[in-house]
Amino acid sequence: MNFLADESVDLPIVKFLRENNISIDYILEIKAGITDDQVINLANQKQRILITADKDFGEVIFRHKKISSGVVLFRLAGLSNKDKSVLIHKVILEHKDTFKGNFTVITKNQIRIKKLPV
Repeated sequence: MNFLADESVDLPIVKFLRENNISIDYILEIKAGITDDQVINLANQKQRILITADKDFGEVIFRHKKISSGVVLFRLAGLSNKDKSVLIHKVILEHKDTFKGNFTVITKNQIRIKKLPV
């Protein structure tokens, strides 16, 4: 499973995931400052699941019917980057087969998975 982290994902989280054998590109390293639509297009072109902390992607995808390979949105306010990293990594390992074609939301207490519009 390959991922693309948008600018809302802190670098320590990206580094942790890479150190734990997760294939992840990072917008800040390849095309900083691009729009949400461009981020989604890039994720689709590279066939990568988008990882983000930016809830605006939900609106872009569901309201504007923007097609996506898949999105993992984490809502983990109050946790350290280390704790966020560990939790996100755990969810990736446990749910890697469910990200494609879905919008997954990770919170401290639950994981919600919703089918993306076609």
